[in-house]
Amino acid sequence: MKKMISAMLVFLMFAGLFACIGAWAEEPKEEETENYATGDASLDDPLNQDEIGEKELLVVSFGTSFNDNRRLTIGGIEKSLAEAFPEWSVRRGFTSQIIIDHVFSRDGEAIDNVTQALDRAVDNGVKELMVQPTHLMHGFEYTDLIETLAAYADAFETIAVGEPLLTSEEDFSAVADIIVNATAAYDDGKTAICFMGHGTEAESNKVYAEMQQTLFDAGYDNYYVGTVEAEPSVEDVLAMVQEKEYTRIVLHPLMIVAGDHANNDMAGDDEDSWKSIFESAGYEVICKLEGLGQLPEIQELFVAHAKDVIG
Repeated sequence: MKKMISAMLVFLMFAGLFACIGAWAEEPKEEETENYATGDASLDDPLNQDEIGEKELLVVSFGTSFNDNRRLTIGGIEKSLAEAFPEWSVRRGFTSQIIIDHVFSRDGEAIDNVTQALDRAVDNGVKELMVQPTHLMHGFEYTDLIETLAAYADAFETIAVGEPLLTSEEDFSAVADIIVNATAAYDDGKTAICFMGHGTEAESNKVYAEMQQTLFDAGYDNYYVGTVEAEPSVEDVLAMVQEKEYTRIVLHPLMIVAGDHANNDMAGDDEDSWKSIFESAGYEVICKLEGLGQLPEIQELFVAHAKDVIG
């Protein structure tokens, strides 16, 4: 029986063999005991049902243990894909086992990891598998996904993989316009709007500098991009902001979800959070705890990426 895997799948499979070890850096910090509420897990659909049918659209995300935000961001993307492709059964897979275990231990909600989701597809007789990642870039998580899918090459008649959010020049321009429109109410000439990404040791970390340049080239010169764990750092962003006469800072995650990093590294009260650093520099700070994934326009970009593959 003829098996098909896209050219990108094959290319990235081999590229992944040479990726340096460092995916662990993308794991979120987990508190031993949480002193904050993350919402009602029962409102979230983990999309781990059987009776899939022959065509499955597997939505793969890193994940988050913040229940409300998971439902609004990852759940929002999944619903948009389900509406766009009604003939496909949409299912969920997370790449972070830490998050999966934490959510199950705390809330009793079982979320499939990617291997479990793929095994479920095989057991249900899926023939056509479409995988749409909700990753921001071609980072370690995306490469690991491709390697995992390669091991299932003979399990399905066809496997196809969609692109991450920021892939083409058109993606960068579209996302720049989307995040500017989403924060337009704060653009009063005295406010710097700063987006915080995760950052990675992978070469794909360059997407943050590219997003910054895209914003500047489009004339959005009061928009800034930095990362938690790579470059540009918060110190780099602060230095750029201090070159102008802003009085207020708006902080917003440049992440699909607003989870641990957004709530703690960005908006937390510790002295090394972005909020505290900018407040110590004398600015009024407003934190927007909204992941990119809950913006309808971002959801539609993922739909567009899936359509590029499904047709």
